[in-house]
Amino acid sequence: MKSFLSQNNFKGKTIVPFNTNAGYGIGNSFDTVKKLSPDSRILEGFTIKGGVERDGILFVMEGKKKIEAEKKVKEWFTRIGMSK
Repeated sequence: MKSFLSQNNFKGKTIVPFNTNAGYGIGNSFDTVKKLSPDSRILEGFTIKGGVERDGILFVMEGKKKIEAEKKVKEWFTRIGMSK
C-alpha cells in the first residue's frame, strides 16, 4: 500500500479506504493513506473482520455473519454517498 501510494499521483482524486482482516483491525493503515495522499480527498474508511483460518480450516463469512456484513457495507456506502 505504501509503495502504491508513493509511486502514484492521487492529487485531486478521491480515495475510499477499506480493510478486511482476521481480527487485527486496521492499525494505522487509514492514517498512512491520509499521510501519503495529502492532496487527495479521503472518504471515511471501512474495516470488517472477515473469515479466519484456524488449524488449517477456513471459516468463511456466511449465514448470519454474511447478512450482518452486507448490512454494514450498505450503511457505510450510504454514509459516504456511494449508494444508489
